[in-house]
Amino acid sequence: MKVLVAEKIGASGIELLRASGFDVDEGAEHLDSIGDYDGLLIRSATQVTEELLEQATNLKAIGRAGVGVDNVDVDAATKRGIIVANAPESNVVTAAEHTMALLLAMARNVPQAQASLKAGRWDRSKYSGIELMDKVLGILGFGRIGQLVAERAKGFGMRVVAYDPFIGADRYAQLGVEKAASSDEVYAIADFLTLHLPKTPETEGWLDAEALAKCKDGVRILNVARGPLVVDEDLQAALDSGKVGGAALDVFRSEPVTEHPLFGYDQVIVTPHLGASTAEATDRAGYQAAEQIVAALTGGAVTTAVNVPAVAAEDLAVLGPYVPLTRALGRIAAGLAGGVDRVEVEYLGDLAEYDTRPLGVAALLGVLTGHTEEDVNQVNAPSIARERGIELVETRRSQARDFNEIVRVTVVFGDRRERVVGTTIGQQNRPHLLAAWGQNFNIQLEDHLVLFQYSDVPGMIGRVGAAFGEHGINITAASVGYGRDEGEAVMALTTESSVPNAVIDEIVATDGFIAGRSVSVV
Repeated sequence: MKVLVAEKIGASGIELLRASGFDVDEGAEHLDSIGDYDGLLIRSATQVTEELLEQATNLKAIGRAGVGVDNVDVDAATKRGIIVANAPESNVVTAAEHTMALLLAMARNVPQAQASLKAGRWDRSKYSGIELMDKVLGILGFGRIGQLVAERAKGFGMRVVAYDPFIGADRYAQLGVEKAASSDEVYAIADFLTLHLPKTPETEGWLDAEALAKCKDGVRILNVARGPLVVDEDLQAALDSGKVGGAALDVFRSEPVTEHPLFGYDQVIVTPHLGASTAEATDRAGYQAAEQIVAALTGGAVTTAVNVPAVAAEDLAVLGPYVPLTRALGRIAAGLAGGVDRVEVEYLGDLAEYDTRPLGVAALLGVLTGHTEEDVNQVNAPSIARERGIELVETRRSQARDFNEIVRVTVVFGDRRERVVGTTIGQQNRPHLLAAWGQNFNIQLEDHLVLFQYSDVPGMIGRVGAAFGEHGINITAASVGYGRDEGEAVMALTTESSVPNAVIDEIVATDGFIAGRSVSVV
């Protein structure tokens, strides 16, 4: 079989392919003959479009030497039965080490002292630093990179406190890291604060003026994750006031950038997005992608595939419609719980007769999506959950009440158990939510769902409608039922657009309302 390596990768990856018995060609010029190849290995420059795939009549596997696969039409590849795999762990060590490099450089004023000395000044007293020993490192986002940073920081004798509600409590204990109950708890005690969050609508602008005001005076900020996590203007104001004692930034809202207001601050260290840039990471990415190509073409386990073969035709009629439903239920349950230690999925009725593993994965996808630094997909969701100490428990019962098939998803977080129930209805298998917050009802799921728990008195639905109207939010459907406790009720509403948390908080702050949640299930 033939493999085309269209872009330059480390020699180890090429050697692995050839040692595995493949005929290897190198260079993008061979893309004109893509129909001759069984495997394709790329980095970020090659665009694997649907048009290119139409010509790739023999192609069985695509390996991306890196994390993202934005340059690959994954849907078109999947339709053609082509496996697409990446190298998601190729740069995690590099990113963690760069975080530590910036942490040490900021603590000891290394860049500033070097610039001063090279300029002919001996400013020894001016650039006296601080020790890391016994200082508190606060980590926001405790995925693979955050955990590697924690291990290295503990080697310097630092006390490490992390916040990530989507990491099991056991994982914190294994690493000897304190689990914070909230980001505010981290702000209050951290001497150094490092961000390792994904970029989502919820995390964009996470470190703003409000968050910085909760930090210790003189806190030092690190960002080797995503530029939009930090509000630059608010960080600048905090530096001006002395609230923030220093910052080390490797990523920026817009890149490349060579002029920035923060670049003029002596206490700010900057690097041009070097977090994943080492020779070892580049070589590792090529080797890991080559490993996946070898596995795909020799019948081995492709552990980092971002797509999976289609469900067998005989199972698709039953399981297919329940995949998006179960994913939505996972998202709703996690949103209500506020975090996750364990995910329990129950299949009731006819579903219990089938291999429901795709539904368990779908539940994990709903729970994890938007809460991890790495992209989560059908293939890696179980392994990411295991790495985070999240347990998946699946049970089956052949009997179901009221409906032929029902899925229950329960997210356990600390002492909280949030169970949601759903099914599909009609010839088009539309997803319906049947229970949440301890209440039974029936509402067709749309992209945006809102739940309110409130005292069961007249006029409450009207108050929500009026508040939504003032904010230009249109309600598309509503359902009401009794809540967990006597005298309480829960209303479920779907809306045309996402409801901001500020609007939910405004309503819950009024008399009679107990709690509210807004969940986008897309």
